[in-house]
Amino acid sequence: MTIRYGVQADSRDECVEGLRLLVEAGMVPIMLPAQIAGSRWLARAVPRPTDNRHPDTSG
Repeated sequence: MTIRYGVQADSRDECVEGLRLLVEAGMVPIMLPAQIAGSRWLARAVPRPTDNRHPDTSG
């Protein structure tokens, strides 16, 4: 299951601001703000991938 976070807003500026806050929290944008219907705007982000291939073995 993939976790996705979304921003739904009434204007492009609000949507951009919401996406900016998600990015500041460590998320990666996967859908930039897009007008989906009338005055509805949507953007999406996912958690930043972690690289589990090289675990820390400095122990």
